Amino acid sequence: MIRIIAIIILFIPGVIAAIGIKLMRDSLFTSFYPMFLHSSVQFIVGLILFLAGLAFIGGFIVHRDRKQQKTKQGRRNCYADGE
Repeated sequence: MIRIIAIIILFIPGVIAAIGIKLMRDSLFTSFYPMFLHSSVQFIVGLILFLAGLAFIGGFIVHRDRKQQKTKQGRRNCYADGE
């Protein structure tokens, strides 16, 4: 049951990102939706939706990996030691 909820949590931002990609593509190929005032507004809304969905999915994956200790917690900046 927990895995189904996690899949649903990841599915919704994926759909939002897909809608953002579709809005950006439609504004580039001059398929204009009347609810937006201009095609550049449509492109910006699509870009925001795409970045929001992508950021949520990326944050979810990073959070899960840190929780399961799959990320490196060692030296973060290798140039700080003068190497």
